[in-house]
Amino acid sequence: MDIDTIAAIATPTGRGGIGIIKISGKDAFSIAASVFQKSAPLTDESKKKVPPPFSSLKSHHLYHGHIVDKEKGRVLDEVLLSVMLAPHTYTKEDVVEINTHSGPVVLTSVLELVLKNGAKLAEPGEFTKRAYLNGRIDLTQAEAVIDIINSKTEKALEIATSHIKGGLKTKIESIRSALLDILVETEAAIDFLDDAGEILNSDRTIKILERRVVDDLKELIEKYENAHVLRDGLKMVVVGRPNVGKSSLMNRLIQEDRAIVTPIPGTTRDLIEETLNIHGIPVIIADTAGLHETDDPVEVIGIEKAQEYIRDSDLILFMVDASDPLTDEDYNIYKTIRNKRLILVINKSDLVEDDFEPAIPGSWGELPRIKISALYGAGLNELKDLIVNLSIGEYGLEAKNTIIPNLRHKIALERSLRLCVAAMEEIRKETSFEFIAIDIREAIDSLGEIIGDTAKENVIDQIFSRFCIGK
Repeated sequence: MDIDTIAAIATPTGRGGIGIIKISGKDAFSIAASVFQKSAPLTDESKKKVPPPFSSLKSHHLYHGHIVDKEKGRVLDEVLLSVMLAPHTYTKEDVVEINTHSGPVVLTSVLELVLKNGAKLAEPGEFTKRAYLNGRIDLTQAEAVIDIINSKTEKALEIATSHIKGGLKTKIESIRSALLDILVETEAAIDFLDDAGEILNSDRTIKILERRVVDDLKELIEKYENAHVLRDGLKMVVVGRPNVGKSSLMNRLIQEDRAIVTPIPGTTRDLIEETLNIHGIPVIIADTAGLHETDDPVEVIGIEKAQEYIRDSDLILFMVDASDPLTDEDYNIYKTIRNKRLILVINKSDLVEDDFEPAIPGSWGELPRIKISALYGAGLNELKDLIVNLSIGEYGLEAKNTIIPNLRHKIALERSLRLCVAAMEEIRKETSFEFIAIDIREAIDSLGEIIGDTAKENVIDQIFSRFCIGK
């Protein structure tokens, strides 16, 4: 581990009331002492006011003073400074935080002075990485930090907060503990083969694997499948032939004239993407070019982008025109998207009778469908409800349901599940204990990747590269 003392601006750039520069490492106090001049105590005017030495500052207290560039003999800013003694800090190292006025010039000047006096500029996420490497948090809690920062809804924040409190870590450690007990028994059976039947009872071991391991792994994987959109967001795209009202619907949903709306088909040629909140779910919605045959090279590029976005989407709003019969273009679009999760959105309901039902081919099956008028906003609330129901179903966000793995966790959980199922089958077939031990050990290591015990260095680096500098 790099033991240099690091420093960085920990607040967003720009003008504001307060900006914070964070210093962490073994030389944090000496570096801060070289740039900070504490104000003299407020005592009787007749007494001589002499600032106390930096070494007298108490941990987790704020002190008023000035940042001074002694070489140039000038004061950079009036500040509040706090010193925090290890291990009771974010990084478990000595930490100093300098609260300055916020502005690009003053923050940069103070940071440059700190770096000049011996600190190294922190890399993205390096403070949180040190918290992980020093054992204050595990890898799931570190990931929760960036999830908190990136939360777009209260539900996403609640999930991230559950993880930072160690909810997922506790669950994983419970499963690993059950597997470790089985591994100990299996290895003992290998060493004492004559007593193996007494040491490792097959029926009891299979029951433990089923109830304390496999069921819990399946539950965590199911939680990802059912509700990861609460944290990660739902990637949704509006598709249809030109001029069915895709842009009008997007403008209605985001409550802004983001997409150009005209009666001329093919107006939207590029992919337009926006983020909105639908009943607590962060939704990334895209309006695409109308899917149709064209010789226009610009439209061709837009359609290719639309098709690429469709492949990566979680949900498709397939829009048709209630005032026109289905066309060959509609049928061709359905063939392209039929294997995706769909909602059939029947637009322009204001142009037909209330009891109108479009002639939908039986081959399209029981598609979830809704009639709307993007022009007048009719049916929009019902559409939002349908989007939520299809995305998370009846999944609730009670306390027990806030532990939702991310994709990295899910992959490791699935690998562990496959190994545990294989181990159960090997126990039933009375396979060699060595093979059983190998599968159990690999299942434990796979779970260790989630909390960081067995995670590879490149995975750790990739996780922390998502952070901003200063966190």
